[in-house]
Parts: sequence; C-alpha cells; structure tokens
Amino acid sequence: MTEKPRALLPVAIILMGVSGSGKSTVAEALARRTGFAIEDADAFHPQANIDKMHAGTPLTDDDRWPWLRAIADAIDRKAETGWPVIIACSALKRSYRDVLVHGRSDVQIVYLRGTRNLIAARLAGRHGHFMPASLLDSQLAALEEPTPDEPVVTVDIDADVEIIVTNIIDRLALANAIKERSR
Repeated sequence: MTEKPRALLPVAIILMGVSGSGKSTVAEALARRTGFAIEDADAFHPQANIDKMHAGTPLTDDDRWPWLRAIADAIDRKAETGWPVIIACSALKRSYRDVLVHGRSDVQIVYLRGTRNLIAARLAGRHGHFMPASLLDSQLAALEEPTPDEPVVTVDIDADVEIIVTNIIDRLALANAIKERSR
C-alpha cells in the first residue's frame, strides 16, 4: 500500500511589506491559527539602525545587510528545530528577499499589499513605534514589488485581520498541513 504524500509546511513564512502594512498584527494572528512560532525582524536590528530610524533617517543597504543575514541565520536555526516560524520583515527589495530565502525551497514570502492612503492612516494611529510615519514615502520608493519567479503570494490588506489570515492559509494551502501536524 502506498502512503499518501504528506502536506509540507514551510519552515518559515516571511510577512513582507512597508511599515504599517500589518506585518506584526497579521503575524500574531497567523501564529495563533497555525501554531507556528513568531519572530519580529525588528528584533534583529542593531541599535545603530534603530537609532537612525527613530531619528527619521532611512537605512542604507549597508545598514541592512548584517540585519538580513541575521534573520536568514535565524531561519536556519529554526529549521533545525523542526518548528515553523513566521517572521514579520519589510523585505522591500528583491535582493533583501534573496538573502532571506537564501536558496531554501521551504521559505515562503507573503506580500501584504495596501494603498499608500490606507497605510498612512494606520501609521497615523500607531504610537510608540521606532519607525516614524514620515519614512513611509522612502519605504514606498524603495519597495520592489515581488515578481512571479519569487516564492511570494500577494495578499491585499484592505480587510479584517482574520480574513487576511484565512487568505494566507488558503493561498499557502496550509489548512491540511496544520491539521496533519496537530495529530
């Protein structure tokens, strides 16, 4: 008797988008629904990067490379544990996403896409975050929307968080894999 193929879970799901696109909020809700671990890429920034952003100074690529490599290393460590992880990370450029995926076929990116007006409104209502709303335009200018050859699904953010999470689970075909994992 042949065994049916098991649904494969990604070792990491990277939720990408500009600041204010809902990465952290969606990551928390997705983690609750899937049982995946959760990491916020902001936690991997060195203090110098945080200070620059807090001062309203956009980061350069030279600022970002060590940060991105630290996240990629965290993905590898998480993969060794066998426990999938959701990482909220801006990943605005293709080259950044390439560093994060680093050739792994078990890393999936979800692009949280929204209009400038929607995101600006969200940022205006957010308090206590080190990324000021004034940097939204620089993030939108830096954003390279994902291309079809990347391991990316695009989900619009103009819906309730639970609907966004359901869309992600459906688009990544996670429902059966989650059920299988919980057995």
